[in-house]
Amino acid sequence: MQPSKQGAPAEHFSDNEPGICGPIRDALVTRGDYYMHLADLKCYVETQERVAALYANPDGWARKAIINVASSGRFSSDRTIREYAAEIWHATPCPVT
Repeated sequence: MQPSKQGAPAEHFSDNEPGICGPIRDALVTRGDYYMHLADLKCYVETQERVAALYANPDGWARKAIINVASSGRFSSDRTIREYAAEIWHATPCPVT
C-alpha cells in the first residue's frame, strides 16, 4: 500500500501545528515501514468510518455498548495477576504488613 495515495497527510492530526507529523509520515513512506504500521491502515480507516456511522446513531450505539458489556466475562486485575504469578512463575503470595 502506498500511504501517500491512501490519504495520510501530515497535517491531518494537528490543525494547530501543520506539518508536525510530516517527519513521521515521510519516514514511513520513504524509508520503509519496518514495523508494518501502515499494513492495516486501509482496514483501520474503513472500520473507523463504520464506528463513526454507528456512533451517530445513539440507539444503535447504546445497544451495541450494552451487549458488549453484558457479554464480557468476569475480570479482575488482581485475580489475573495472581493467576499469572501462580501459573507462569509458580510464585506464592508474600503478604505485606
